[in-house]
Amino acid sequence: MTQEEIAERLESKINLPEIRDIVNWAHACSANLESLLEMTRSADTRTSANALWCLTHIQKENTDRLQSRQDNFINMLLAEQHVGKRRMLLQLLREQDYDPENIRTDFLDYCLTKINSECEPYAIRAFSIYCAFKMCRFYPELVTELKQHLDMLELQPLSPGLRSALNTTRKNISRLRSN
Repeated sequence: MTQEEIAERLESKINLPEIRDIVNWAHACSANLESLLEMTRSADTRTSANALWCLTHIQKENTDRLQSRQDNFINMLLAEQHVGKRRMLLQLLREQDYDPENIRTDFLDYCLTKINSECEPYAIRAFSIYCAFKMCRFYPELVTELKQHLDMLELQPLSPGLRSALNTTRKNISRLRSN
């Protein structure tokens, strides 16, 4: 497949087998992955959303290349209005590691505000919990602040996925405190 063929596919509705084909194409060489990353910035909402959807299926051997784009993903997330794209960006960011010396406070604030925002979809709230924990775990005072947000969350109706994120994060906080 050529880059043009991939771009054409991403302009229309795609399904999981097509995503697998695009991911395999992206794994073939670093230039292909770079092209797919560039397509996430397309002015066409469908193209950029489909490119992000494909990135959520990238295999572990390419996560380093995605990790190096962490700031770009965060910048995209903070500016994004499309709910589906925000969810996929958070999904990508959930899988990444965070440097304790270089925590983006704007991203941390974003995640903390989304946790209890009942107008946000459950997936965005759950991914925000996971991302916030990955950043807060290095600092006891931030863990305390995250725990306060989680305490407030418990007072709301929760989906199974949001309840799972809450319980998993509470367990991780308990493990931190026992070490």
